[in-house]
Amino acid sequence: MTNNLPVVLLVGGAGSRMGADAGDLPKHLVDVGGRPMLWHVMRLYAHFGHTNFIFPLGQRGDYFRRYLLDFQALTGDLSFRMGTPGVDTTRDTVESGWQVNLFDAGHHTRKGARVRLAAEQIDTSTFFVTYGDGIGDVDISRLLAYHRSHGKLATVTGVRPLSQYGVLKIEDGGRVVGLDEKPRLDHWINAGFFVFERGVLAYLMGDNSVDLETEAMPSLAADSELMIYRHEGFWASMDTFKDANYLNDAWDDKAPWKLWDE
Repeated sequence: MTNNLPVVLLVGGAGSRMGADAGDLPKHLVDVGGRPMLWHVMRLYAHFGHTNFIFPLGQRGDYFRRYLLDFQALTGDLSFRMGTPGVDTTRDTVESGWQVNLFDAGHHTRKGARVRLAAEQIDTSTFFVTYGDGIGDVDISRLLAYHRSHGKLATVTGVRPLSQYGVLKIEDGGRVVGLDEKPRLDHWINAGFFVFERGVLAYLMGDNSVDLETEAMPSLAADSELMIYRHEGFWASMDTFKDANYLNDAWDDKAPWKLWDE
């Protein structure tokens, strides 16, 4: 049983909610604390020993190819003579041991089909899947242990989000008796951070229109093969420029998801 499991990252998409503030960048590559959101997700998995990353690329896949190909040049110390070939990196980084596999899964291929195609690059019975645009102080080792404990095909990490608004407490007569400012809601939402067994692939068969959330997950649930890992800690997603500002403020104020020391 390997301790370094593959991580499938479902990056890409139109990212229209980021608007002009992000320029042409996919939301996964918008900076949080000087590094793209994607790096934070990868760094979280790497902190728990999972450094084999697979990208079934779709829309704007070229952005991810460029970022990962140029990662060392963008982040490390370099030594070279102008006008001559060859660049030496002068500093080893924690990312040096990461294995990255990028391939074109199709411009319009939906998430379920992309997971199926990525699984062709995987030789383990268990693997992770995540969206790459949500981050939290998720204990990946505990998530994996929980998944292995219940024996089902799939685990999804769930969180209870904070309300965007203050909630009024009102008496029957209409008198406001209190205000709960942005409380944590009662319902659980899909935060990504999945763990799958290869048996999940049976739910992803078909053409490239097979979807993960609207087809595979409901079928897994109907067959009692989907379990939730309840994460009570910090979690936030990168959907809008407001989210980017919130995450950058959180980074400056001791980012809760930064479980690593480096």
